[in-house]
Amino acid sequence: MTSARTRSIGLALAIAVVCLAPVLAQSAQKSTAAPARSHEVALAELPLQARETLVLIKKGGPFPYPRDGVVFGNYERRLPLKNRGYYHEYTVPTPGAPNRGARRIITGAPGEYYYTGDHYETFRRIKE
Repeated sequence: MTSARTRSIGLALAIAVVCLAPVLAQSAQKSTAAPARSHEVALAELPLQARETLVLIKKGGPFPYPRDGVVFGNYERRLPLKNRGYYHEYTVPTPGAPNRGARRIITGAPGEYYYTGDHYETFRRIKE
């Protein structure tokens, strides 16, 4: 015969499993799903610093930050999946920031540019 305490613990565990199952299933779906298509942003809608950075990228530099041009890994898979080395990142200066800030332009093939203003959380393809 089981005690009332054991039955209570069993009931609490059963409720937890029932309540958490949809959350866990949704989380598993997100990690295996293909990345969502990036939204576009018109060149004119970008901050001035992003437009200036894009000009530097197209000219091949010189770049103000030593990490400009390094390979962007796309580890969170928020951009279309490509082989390592396909994407490169460039800093978009943030006025008043004591460091590189959160803004970047990511490049892919010629003419393929993405802007992130929130340090890789979201991307918008730059439409020229």
